[in-house]
Amino acid sequence: MALLESTMVPLGTPCPSFALPGVDGRTYALDEFVAPALLVVVMCNHCPYVQAVDDRINALARTFAGRCDVVGISPNDADAYPEDSFPAMQARAAAKGYVFPYLFDEDQAVARSMGAVCTPDFFLYGAGDGGGRRLVYRGRLDDNWKDGTSVTKEDLREAIEDLLRGFPPEGVQKPSMGCSIKWKA
Repeated sequence: MALLESTMVPLGTPCPSFALPGVDGRTYALDEFVAPALLVVVMCNHCPYVQAVDDRINALARTFAGRCDVVGISPNDADAYPEDSFPAMQARAAAKGYVFPYLFDEDQAVARSMGAVCTPDFFLYGAGDGGGRRLVYRGRLDDNWKDGTSVTKEDLREAIEDLLRGFPPEGVQKPSMGCSIKWKA
């Protein structure tokens, strides 16, 4: 497991278009997500950093339902890491009760176009000028990935709240950290 920090993709970057299969058997496209905010979480099954925070991601999805769409995207090489295969994703989503779509980026094109480098990697998009979605936050979930009961600063929650109030997220955006994405050779 290689620990990496997310790259700080420039704010204002457009959200790449996608149409990816979800663990529920549907294909999801970017234009289906119509809430004022869109949170894309690049994640996977086997990463201990994701495992430590996936309940918190699920709680965010519940809290902001209808106001901020949440989608998880797994880009890991499932041939090299079978625990990140599509059937394993389906099992994990069911076991954890994910309330957000969990999508498989098998060719890794979406994760690459987003500039994702680790799991979890968080990208919050708002409405862009002239349509589309523009990046307003890329950074960490909170200040304690290991223990949700010890969190003192909820960076991502605050960014979503700022965006929904019509303001750009305030403060310094600190990178997320996690396992490297398992890129195909």
